Amino acid sequence: MKRQTFHYYTYVLLSLKDNKFYIGSTNNLKRRLTQHSHGLVEATKHRLPLKLIHYEYFISREDAEAREIFLKSGYGHKQIKAFLKTTLKQ
Repeated sequence: MKRQTFHYYTYVLLSLKDNKFYIGSTNNLKRRLTQHSHGLVEATKHRLPLKLIHYEYFISREDAEAREIFLKSGYGHKQIKAFLKTTLKQ
């Protein structure tokens, strides 16, 4: 019996309207980004356009969600800014 593999992602979007982050997690990154870009996500529909600036892949939903929670913290925001310093200057 073949074991089913699941994919989970934690992602960071940058609002080009207000220059703020949106951080989320999903099991289907492509679908979720389409939802964001079409204004179908309540939290981001007034912050369009959005740009995907970072994502991480996990095989565990719990790990992806834990990373999301961390990145939403003050220290997590500092880490994003330090890690993506060159990207955020563009």
